[in-house]
Amino acid sequence: MATVADIKSALENVKYPGFAKSIVEFGFVKDVQVDGSACSILLDITSSAQEVEDQLRKDITESLSTLVENITVNIKKPQPQKQNSNSVSGKNIAPHIKNFVMVSSGKGGVGKSTTTVNLAVAAAMQGKKVGILDADIYGPNIPRMMGLQGQEVEVIGNKAKPFNAYGVDVMSMGSLMQEGQALIWRGAMIMKAIEQLLRDILWEELDILFIDMPPGTGDAQLTLAQSVPVTCGVNVTTPQHVALDDSRRSLDMFQKLHIPIGGIIENMSGFICPKCGEESDIFGMGTCDALAEQYNTQVLGNLPIEPAIREGGDAGKPVVYFQPESESAKRYMQATQKLISYIDEVSDKVENASIQPTTPPGVSACSTAGAASKDNNSGGCGCH
Repeated sequence: MATVADIKSALENVKYPGFAKSIVEFGFVKDVQVDGSACSILLDITSSAQEVEDQLRKDITESLSTLVENITVNIKKPQPQKQNSNSVSGKNIAPHIKNFVMVSSGKGGVGKSTTTVNLAVAAAMQGKKVGILDADIYGPNIPRMMGLQGQEVEVIGNKAKPFNAYGVDVMSMGSLMQEGQALIWRGAMIMKAIEQLLRDILWEELDILFIDMPPGTGDAQLTLAQSVPVTCGVNVTTPQHVALDDSRRSLDMFQKLHIPIGGIIENMSGFICPKCGEESDIFGMGTCDALAEQYNTQVLGNLPIEPAIREGGDAGKPVVYFQPESESAKRYMQATQKLISYIDEVSDKVENASIQPTTPPGVSACSTAGAASKDNNSGGCGCH
């Protein structure tokens, strides 16, 4: 007669669909009861997909068929996220992810990727189920910063499985192309890549997916906003007025795309001496306050220049995780708390229907074809 221990041992061979770990290793097996030749198993899984449930029932039944005759499998799972019609909510190609946070900047070199990494790791440390999508097509730095450089992507079926580091699921363009390779892509290729990174990656059900965007305001930002309802945007800048001019363009883009503005991160806000700990103002501090007020948002944090941040980024050891007592780590944690509070406030109100294309399929927005007559100038920009 099979015992509870026998049943649990057999269940260690049942892999969670799409993963190398078993349902026992994941902690999904919550209860096992045996009564003679019958057993009852309770699972609590993280996926709402029916195909995952069906596969688990099949695999568990096969695994236990030689031990017991009657098998009852009870599965608790999240309710599928309600997807409204496009006329109400707009397009969403990844509805199993609760919140999308677009981390953007008006220009490169302001610490956008460093900010993405430390906000994401800090959110995971605060109990959220978090992912990072490195969509910076031209400069994908997340693999190095998360200690994942050189690791091979695991492909399951026709989808890629994200890496996991410091409690965060991670996928990057840098992991999908040859190291050091330059991408010279037209807009259409960038748009396709953004959609595939959302659709063809085996993302779990996440509370927050942080998306590290290419700098500027272009095809990648528009494609993302039209593919999923972005919960909020975070602008990363530095205190110099030249950088703030670029930030205005980024914040204006959020408004045009109807993306709520979660806040501004001011990097290089002072310098902390590693020897004496004194903080010096070398680039200006607090210059983002007026910008935040102009766009009706908040400054999430003023992050100083601190050697620990650079060292952690280069070594793949995020400062918020490895040096939690540093001033930078404390400010990242505080910024993340503010951001999570904002996400909780706006999450249920987010939609992207207003920025969906309105032209018929196959008709360019610049075309005078369709409803417009060739004999007049209405119905398009008139460039054709």
